[in-house]
This record gives sequence, C-alpha cells and structure tokens, in this order.
Amino acid sequence: MPPDKSTATKKAAQAEAPAGVQARAAGLAWDDEETDGVQEPEFKPLTREEAQQWRASQPVFSVWRLVGVQLLVGAVAGALAWLFTQSVAIASSVVYGAAAVVIPSALMAYGLTSSALFRLLSGFKQAAFAGFLVWEGVKILLVVVLLWLAPSVVPDLNWLGLLAGLVVVLKVYWFGFLIQGRRSNNNG
Repeated sequence: MPPDKSTATKKAAQAEAPAGVQARAAGLAWDDEETDGVQEPEFKPLTREEAQQWRASQPVFSVWRLVGVQLLVGAVAGALAWLFTQSVAIASSVVYGAAAVVIPSALMAYGLTSSALFRLLSGFKQAAFAGFLVWEGVKILLVVVLLWLAPSVVPDLNWLGLLAGLVVVLKVYWFGFLIQGRRSNNNG
C-alpha cells in the first residue's frame, strides 16, 4: 500500500528540520552538546581572595542615599509645582505624594539596616529574606494608609498632583539602578 501524501509531507518536513527539533519530535531527550557541538564552560567558584577583590571593585550602594535623593526630588517637584501653578493646593499635593513614598522607604531602610531585628537575623539567609518581606509589607501598608488619609490631611487635595509627586519619586529607584549599573560597568 503506497504512503499517503500527508505521511510523505511529514517525513519531508522532518528531514529539513534541525537535529534538535528532530530529536524532540522523535521523543528523544534534548541535548545541546550533541546538537551544536559546543560545551558550556564549567562553573568555577571564586576563592575567598577573588571574592574580596570583586567586592572591593563594586561601588558601594547606600539605601539611605537613595532615600535622601527621593526626599530631594520630592522637594524639587513640590517647588516646581508651586512655581508653575502658583497654587499651594497643587504644590502640597505633590509634596504629600512624594512623602507617601519617602516616609515608607525611610522606614524600610531603617528596618533593613539599623533595627535590632535586622542585626539579630542578619546571620541567617532565610531569616534575613523573611525580614525583607516583612519590611516590604510594612512599607506597602504604610503607603496605602498614607494615600487613604490624603483627603483628610491635605486641604483642597489635587489627586493629579499627588499622583505626579508619587510617580516622580518612585522613578528615583530606576535612576539609582541606572547609575549603579553604569558605575559597575566603568569599574569592570
């Protein structure tokens, strides 16, 4: 019985496919070394001296510097809002939006760097990670509370101004990562 056209077409397509696709189609295990002939270099852990040298070459990143820059950016945003609109309500809304980011960030920075709980748990990786999650939860909860209280704290609240202050100060994180990445590229 002659093979039908669909079987012949499938066989032709398999013959044209790369070896890795043919192996998967045939139900065989995927093996990169077999298909491309290139072996990945073996992982070599750093020695203590190499690790210390690498750490010394990396720029020091301070969480408190980031909080300070956030505070500065929030103050400048509030001043610019007042300068352009001549409205105290809009300027105070921008400043409150910035404060809704800066205050929780400062609390989290304190919790992760200076608190007694951090010093107690810093020797244990899992506990340190759990501490990070706890402080991140506190930070998010505080942001929500501050935003919920905004209409009662800021007279004549301008929600667009509050959102602008919040977003501008949140973007400081990205600039921090960008600057940190450029510094590490310049060092290495």
